[in-house]
Amino acid sequence: MINMQCEICGAEIRGKPICVKIDNSELQVCQKCAPYGQPVDKRTPVSRKVSPVVRAVPRTEKRPRKDFFDILKDELLDNYDQIIRDAREAKGWSQEDLAEKIKEKASLIKKIERSEIVPEDSVRKKLEHTLNIKLTERVDDAGQEVSHMRKDTTLGDIVKIKRK
Repeated sequence: MINMQCEICGAEIRGKPICVKIDNSELQVCQKCAPYGQPVDKRTPVSRKVSPVVRAVPRTEKRPRKDFFDILKDELLDNYDQIIRDAREAKGWSQEDLAEKIKEKASLIKKIERSEIVPEDSVRKKLEHTLNIKLTERVDDAGQEVSHMRKDTTLGDIVKIKRK
């Protein structure tokens, strides 16, 4: 028999643990902590409703496989305002000329060049295409560190239980 610990208080559970639901999480708890949650019935009733028949549509394209590039995402460069201004001036265009070419308001171009607003993806793509520039770079999304807690940490170590 495996010795289990209560996932709330950490006490050793003698016998069979009680499965309770607390805030949509199922926890294995001791007899003392069981009143803090709703008992979970292991048998779930099966719906007798007949679901509507969905016509199967043949798929012509295969679903693209996930690869390395799925964990990368495009991020706007910090100096996007300077890149846009330099490219516009290199073509000899005024802010109004650029706005007319990408079918946006001149005030939007002015605010983007002053870094007052970040261009939406649609505007960014039009700027990149019209000015022949790149405003984004690929960033690794997995670069964030995940903190790992001790193996024997229980919910009770983290949360204070309010007594009624």
